[in-house]
Amino acid sequence: MASIKPSVPKGTRDFSPAEMAKRNFIFDTIKSVFRKYGYQQIETPSMENSSTLMGKYGDEGDKLIFKIINSGDFWSDAESKKQKTEGFEFSAKSLLPIISEKALRYDLTVPFARYVVMHQNEITFPFKRFQVQPVWRADRPQKGRYREFYQCDADVVGSPSLLNEAEFVLIYDEALSKLGLKDFSIKINNRKILSGIAEVVNKADQIVDMTVAIDKLDKIGLEGVSKELLERGFTEENIEQIKPIILLEGTTEEKLASLRSVLANSDVGLKGCEELETVFNYLKSFTMQNGKVELDITLARGLNYYTGAIFEVKTNEVQMGSIGGGGRYDDLTGMFGLKDLTGVGISFGADRIYDVLEELKLFPEATSQSTQVLICPFDAEGEAYALPLLQQLRNKGINTELYPAGAKIKKQLDYANNKAIPTVIIIGGDEMVTGQLTVKDMVNGTQQKLTVPQIITKL
Repeated sequence: MASIKPSVPKGTRDFSPAEMAKRNFIFDTIKSVFRKYGYQQIETPSMENSSTLMGKYGDEGDKLIFKIINSGDFWSDAESKKQKTEGFEFSAKSLLPIISEKALRYDLTVPFARYVVMHQNEITFPFKRFQVQPVWRADRPQKGRYREFYQCDADVVGSPSLLNEAEFVLIYDEALSKLGLKDFSIKINNRKILSGIAEVVNKADQIVDMTVAIDKLDKIGLEGVSKELLERGFTEENIEQIKPIILLEGTTEEKLASLRSVLANSDVGLKGCEELETVFNYLKSFTMQNGKVELDITLARGLNYYTGAIFEVKTNEVQMGSIGGGGRYDDLTGMFGLKDLTGVGISFGADRIYDVLEELKLFPEATSQSTQVLICPFDAEGEAYALPLLQQLRNKGINTELYPAGAKIKKQLDYANNKAIPTVIIIGGDEMVTGQLTVKDMVNGTQQKLTVPQIITKL
C-alpha cells in the first residue's frame, strides 16, 4: 500500500494543546459573559438541508456554501432524471438538487432562524441564545481567512426594546476587558440614518452604492470616496451634500443634533436618530470598563441585512480589522414562514481576537497548564505508594498525573518541564519510610519535604 503524505484541506488547521488552551480561554470568557446577561447556549447541526441555506446569502454567498454529495449512486439518479425529463442538461445548476440535498452551515444566523421557527412553541420570548460553533465557507484561503472557522454569536429575538442594543455594548466591553484588552472602540450607527441620507440627496434607490462607498472612508479617504460615488452615478452636488454628514465631528449629542438638522425632511432618518439617542441614554446608566463607544455615520456593515442599529468593534492596540460586529434585523424568521419577529445580535471574531491577544502577550500563563502536579516514583513500589495520593489530589480538584514507574527521574522532570507542570512530587525509598515526600517547585527550582496532608493544604 502506497504511503500517503499527511495533510489537511486548504483553509483548515490543526490546533495543538497549547493553542487549544488559549482558544478555550477566549471561548470560556465570552461564554461566561453571555450567561451573565441571561443568554442560553444552543447548538445546531454542522449540516443543514440545502433548501435552508441556499438563497439566503446572495449569489456570491451561495457559491461559497460547501455542498455535501448524497450517499449511494447519486449519478444514476441524475441519469434517470435526464432520461425522463425532456430538455434536461447536465449543468451545475440542474445537477445540484439531484446529487446534493445537504450542505455545511455557512454561518450561525440562518440555522438559528430555522431553529426558532421549528421550536417556537417551546421557546420563551424574548429568546436570548448564544452559539459557539464552527462554520464553513468555500472561500479562497489566505492569511486570516479560513474555510473552517468559529463564530461566537449572541442574539435576542422577539423584543423590539433598544435596551438589548445597550446591553450588547456592555457585553462587548466586559468580555474584551476580561480578555485583557485595554483600548478598543465599539462603533455604532443605524441603518435608518443611512436610508435618511440617501433620501435627502434623492438617491434612495442607490443606498447600497452610497453606503458601499462611504464605508471605505478610513481606507481610501474622502477623495477616494468622492471618486467612487461619481463612478456610481452620484453628482458633484450630491457629494457636496454628503460630505459634511460623513465628516461630522464632536460629541455624540452634537453629532445627533447636526444629523437631525440635515435629516429634517426624512422621517426614517429622524427615527434612526431617535433610536440611537435612546441607546446612548441607556448607556449613561452604566459604567464602561475599557471600551469607547463612538457614533460612526460611515459604518454600514451588512447593509442589506440590518434594519436598525449596526455595531463594529476594533482594537486600538494593534493593526487589525474588526474583532466583532452585529446589528438589529427585522423579520429574521420570515424566510421560514414566521413573520414579524424582530431581533438583534452580535458576533465575536474569535480568530482575530486570538491573534490580538497573542501579539499583545495577554494570554495568562495558566492557560498553558493542563496538569498542576506530576507525581514521579523511583520504582514500582513508589508507584503503588503514590496511587492513594493520586486519588486524593484529584478528589480535591487538583489536576494530577502519575508518571508510570520505570523511567529515570531526569526523564520525568523533563516531561514536567515540557508540559509546564509547576509542581512535582518525588517518591523514593526514603520518602516512603518517613512519609515526608519531596515537593519540587519547577518554576524556581526550590524543594521541600512535606506530608500528604501538608501537600494537599499547600496545593
